[in-house]
Amino acid sequence: MAQHIGQKEKADMFVVELAALLHDIADWKAHDGDDTVGPRVARQWLEKQGVEEEAILHVCTIIKEVSFKGAKVATRMSTIEGEIMQDSDRLDAMGSMGIARAFTYGGSKGRGMYNPEVKSQLHESFEQYKSNNGTTINHFYEKLLLLKDLMNTKTGKEIAQGRHVVMENFLKEFFDEWEGRA
Repeated sequence: MAQHIGQKEKADMFVVELAALLHDIADWKAHDGDDTVGPRVARQWLEKQGVEEEAILHVCTIIKEVSFKGAKVATRMSTIEGEIMQDSDRLDAMGSMGIARAFTYGGSKGRGMYNPEVKSQLHESFEQYKSNNGTTINHFYEKLLLLKDLMNTKTGKEIAQGRHVVMENFLKEFFDEWEGRA
């Protein structure tokens, strides 16, 4: 996805491809919430490969900035390559694959699928977002359905429209079945 968007948006494909490959090299979700591990591990690997410092800084900045940090937390990227990486990362969380990923992750963390008594929250800080243990269905309202309006690039916005509809249709069907209407 990053390659597709990067080519359409005429970005530095070397940086886009490195950022796409390395943005989850040490994701905070797998490192006790530490969001400094990813850029540090990426830097070490890039230095071993002999990548120029300018590209290393660019890629590490993208890795540091890319993650969704909560509904009310601004996460603007500082370069077109960062915007492309953020769009492609967000698109991975949307549509049918995003739905599958959400339930897989929620299940791996022991989160409930849905509980009508547990209300979704729009997190005010990254710490609040990281510590959330709501249901997987709530995650749609706390993050996934918000992504369409957070896209940076023209290409990302176009792709997000269709994936957003897939999620809306899924939720309609889910609630119809939950309520015994389907």
